[in-house]
Amino acid sequence: MGTYLSSAFKEFQRYETLGRKTMEQLSDKDLFYQPGKEVNSIAVTVKHLHGNMMSRWTDFMTTDGEKEWRERDGEFEDSLKNREEIYQLWTEGWNLVFDALEKLREPQLENTVVIRGEEHSVIAATNRQLCHYAYHVGQMVLIGKMLKEEEWESLSIPRGKTKEYNERMKG
Repeated sequence: MGTYLSSAFKEFQRYETLGRKTMEQLSDKDLFYQPGKEVNSIAVTVKHLHGNMMSRWTDFMTTDGEKEWRERDGEFEDSLKNREEIYQLWTEGWNLVFDALEKLREPQLENTVVIRGEEHSVIAATNRQLCHYAYHVGQMVLIGKMLKEEEWESLSIPRGKTKEYNERMKG
């Protein structure tokens, strides 16, 4: 994998890890907590991400990223029953993303792919998905922090620990 592809792959991995580690800190009940009427639970967010990933990354280079079989509106219905179903969708979606990225080669980055009838370079389509997933994983992390409060285990540099972290990184 070339420079861009390696970088994109690492960023996708980072957001998969942030989402997974958020869910690991939460109770089963917390995964279904809906902070407000217009705010999705983590379970619904995972269901939506899964639908998006399956649509966008299935036959990524050869078919429109918005598949006819996708039921996007249904992704926002609270139909999952337990943690296992959530994790199954999470894993299946991310595995498809990583498999598609591993198959890409640098010369393909300027190729054109289509999403909802609109043409994008492979780089633009990949960036679009990376930003979309980061947006939703950030929502998941925020819900996790709200629910855990002081018990939240930081997934980055904890407050007040920047200097210590920087020193550790310097060796």
